[in-house]
Amino acid sequence: MPELPEVETVRRGVERHVVGRRIERVEVGRERTVRRTSRQQLVDGLTGATVLAAQRRGKYLLFPLDTGDTVMVHLRMSGRLLVCEPSVPRLPHTHVVATFARDRPDQLDRELRFVDPRTFGEVVVFDPDHLATEMPDLAQLGVDPITDGLSRAELRRIVLGRRRQLKALLLDQHLVAGIGNIYCDEILHASRLHPNRSSDTLTGQEITRLHEAIHRILHAAIEAGGSTLADTQYVDVEGNGGQFQLDHRVYDRAGLRCRTCGRADVVRMVTAGRSTFLCPHCQRRPRQR
Repeated sequence: MPELPEVETVRRGVERHVVGRRIERVEVGRERTVRRTSRQQLVDGLTGATVLAAQRRGKYLLFPLDTGDTVMVHLRMSGRLLVCEPSVPRLPHTHVVATFARDRPDQLDRELRFVDPRTFGEVVVFDPDHLATEMPDLAQLGVDPITDGLSRAELRRIVLGRRRQLKALLLDQHLVAGIGNIYCDEILHASRLHPNRSSDTLTGQEITRLHEAIHRILHAAIEAGGSTLADTQYVDVEGNGGQFQLDHRVYDRAGLRCRTCGRADVVRMVTAGRSTFLCPHCQRRPRQR
């Protein structure tokens, strides 16, 4: 699933190509993509509206409209948002297409296409004044390290206020929004913390390391356009893959020498129900309490 850096990269692409443009026509294919409302509600909510901004909360894309409504796009496992010329052949599993009007001579013919082979993703038009009832999952998100800013004091409150495995805590979107499996492993490695470590045992120095790693890893991944792996379909709005996978220290590198210490091989284990990659030398197993 695309995580915060990938979704932020897509947001920037939409901001560059789409913000300020009026939607002239909308086509909706599979009903599952608009399952939270309906095909007609999406068509009616988008047609004639102008996109005012491109925003993000966690892994959710948000596009406020001049009608007062907001479009939410969640890519989930295999979703893509592509900005294309109408003449470009549509990929299989293109479920929503928004065609933009040419209101000025300098504007190019463009379509925004939502492609989703596994159809777990969704596109919704909702009223932001009724966020809690119409989009409760969005309303319940925790702090976004990039959009909101995650202070050290807030991170300290989150980790010391609970007794949970560190990886499970960082993956909990109700606490910290946007971090998924890839960046959780990279952040914990950069922090020299074992994923099974109980959050309430962290020292002040370890909290500082974790705080620094969260921001450094996420910012570096955003600048690299995110991570595109062999088993994922993530690309930016122009169809280009990310490059941060070239800088992964542990994720998906089981059996390979750790790039940080050079003294141990990366191992794979299961933590919080997820495949987890770590260096047993850099990230010591926690002592039993």
